[in-house]
Amino acid sequence: MSPGIELLTTIMRRFGDVTVVAPDSGRSGQSSAFTIGKPLRMDKVSEEPGLRRYVCSGTPTDCVKLALHEFFADEKPDLLVAGINHGANTSTAILYSGTMGCVLEGCENGILSIGFSQCNHNWNTPLCYLEPYIEPIVRKLIELNPPKGICFNINAPEGAIKGVVLTRQCDGHWGKEFEKRVDPTGRDYYWLTGEFFNHEPDAADTDEAAVQNGFISICPVKIDMTAHEYLAEMEKINWQL
Repeated sequence: MSPGIELLTTIMRRFGDVTVVAPDSGRSGQSSAFTIGKPLRMDKVSEEPGLRRYVCSGTPTDCVKLALHEFFADEKPDLLVAGINHGANTSTAILYSGTMGCVLEGCENGILSIGFSQCNHNWNTPLCYLEPYIEPIVRKLIELNPPKGICFNINAPEGAIKGVVLTRQCDGHWGKEFEKRVDPTGRDYYWLTGEFFNHEPDAADTDEAAVQNGFISICPVKIDMTAHEYLAEMEKINWQL
């Protein structure tokens, strides 16, 4: 399992019994995708008092769904944590993130759910800077006891951390996403690359600004994607068609 999962597992054991269900390989960009049309497999890696570990052949969301079905059918877990993802999940990256797919699935099931990410894609990036912040953040969010439908997206900068700030999701988009190449047989193919474009680079209260300035971002996220503020505008139109 990844270094991020191992670190979260170690820290979560301070809170109680832990069940780990993780994909059997990297699943970046899976969002809330789940498997249809082929069987899922789940294999035990290890078990000891207070800790059981499994790997699943499916997506991150499959891992949550299968764990709830197999291990928590009678009583939901108190807490779900996902990550630590290698690479930021700020701004619109949340739409594509497998880590946040786990979090949203847990949230939809009424579980306090938290996703952790760090702004470095290197598998061996040091997590020692983030490590001392994880337990106190989780304890404060447990104390907060948010209502159903609210979950949390935590992003940490690479390297030294100046502190923790509450943020909102940055307005931005991913562009220049593919590089066209030619394979040895002369056929064209496309390699996903991508460049993030920040639409509000001067805003200081966004998740992207926080990590770029050396702070951990805590951004509350909600399941309800309704544009409530726009309903009044739409109601001005006669919809009796």
